[in-house]
Amino acid sequence: MSRARAAAVAAALGACLGICLILGLGLGLGLGLGACARTLEPPEWQRRQQKMTEITTLWAQIRDWRRAAHMVLDPTPADMFQWRGRTVSEAARVCPDGRTVPANATCSDVCSLADAICDNAEAICGIADELGKADHDAQDKCASAKASCREAKQRCCNCSKEAP
Repeated sequence: MSRARAAAVAAALGACLGICLILGLGLGLGLGLGACARTLEPPEWQRRQQKMTEITTLWAQIRDWRRAAHMVLDPTPADMFQWRGRTVSEAARVCPDGRTVPANATCSDVCSLADAICDNAEAICGIADELGKADHDAQDKCASAKASCREAKQRCCNCSKEAP
C-alpha cells in the first residue's frame, strides 16, 4: 500500500472515529438531558399535605355555608360518630320516598345548599379514602362533612314544615 493510500485510509478512519465520537457524545448528552427532564414525584409527605389542603379548603367551605344558613358551624361529635364508616349517599338519604320539596325560593335555596354541602362531602371523603383509613385527620373531616350533609338534607326535606 502506498503512502498516499495509507494516509487516505487513516484520514477516513479518523473522520469515521470523529463522527462516531460526536454521535456518542450526542447520544450521551441526549440521555442525560432526558433524565433531567423527567418529572420527579413529590415526596409522600408533600402529596399528603396537598391532599389535606384540598380537604381543608372544601371543609372550610362547608363551614361557611353552615354559617350562612344559620346552622352551628360544626356538627355534634355524636352526629360525626354516627356517620363515620358510612357513605355520603347514605347520609344524604333523608326524605321518605315520594316526598317532594316545595318549589319555592326558600326551599330551593335550602336544598341547593344541601346539594353543595353533600358534593363537598363526596369530594372530601374521596380524598380521605385516597389517604387511607389510618389517616385520622382526613377521616375526621370526612365524618364531619357527612354529618353536615345529613343535617343540610334534613333541613331541605323539612323545608315545607318550617313556618313561612
